[in-house]
Amino acid sequence: MKVVILAGGLGTRIAEESDLKPKPMIEIGSMPILWHIMKIYAAHGLTEFIVCLGYKGYIIKEFFANYVLHRSDVTLDLAKNEIVYHSSEAEPWKVTLVETGLHSMTGGRIKRVRPYLHPDESFCMTYGDGLCDVDIGKLIAFHNEKNREATLTVVRPSGRFGSTRIEGDDVTRFTEKPAGEGDFINGGFFVLRPEVLDRIEGDDTVWEKAPMESLAQDRQLAAFRHDGFWQPMDTLREKRLLENLWASGDAPWKVW
Repeated sequence: MKVVILAGGLGTRIAEESDLKPKPMIEIGSMPILWHIMKIYAAHGLTEFIVCLGYKGYIIKEFFANYVLHRSDVTLDLAKNEIVYHSSEAEPWKVTLVETGLHSMTGGRIKRVRPYLHPDESFCMTYGDGLCDVDIGKLIAFHNEKNREATLTVVRPSGRFGSTRIEGDDVTRFTEKPAGEGDFINGGFFVLRPEVLDRIEGDDTVWEKAPMESLAQDRQLAAFRHDGFWQPMDTLREKRLLENLWASGDAPWKVW
């Protein structure tokens, strides 16, 4: 199963860092938050990634193009222009980097990677700025059991994010960024069947609006409840929170 990660947004709410690099490349410890997200999935056996690029996407390309070099001991024969790699710590990942447009919305980015997906296989999808200790294996099993077009991991922070109404294991209403607090909210970490892409009109489509709302109305959006750790990185304060957790040696999302 492939994993799609949205990594093309401007990250304006953390401009102190995102002026210089795309938000998913902001580091927690010494590695980008994008790497941490990929490590979560890889710990559950998912190692094939599709990264949706946009703002400063070349920085993400350069990171992965030089990944093995930066994670290995090397001998360079300058006369022969040869590099010999030793003791590589590079992960066995396959990473497809897709230019999905500078100004594309979240739905548009997902639709643009359709050529790189298996037409008859579900795929995982998440945002490039949030960490979680969700059990990906159980999430996928739940998705297969419920047999819906889409499964959304729901969590319970404050009401800054998309709210869901749940009956049984189905999302029956989805509302983006409600004023109130206390509802289950969109925690990312989706599992999607390829047919959900037909609900996305084009680059201007926001995934969290018409596509998800229509899935909920059609009873095709299942809710996987997650009561563990979940933390987005929207602000500098949240970045520092994640950095402190990592530095403590007890980061809840470190499941590898």
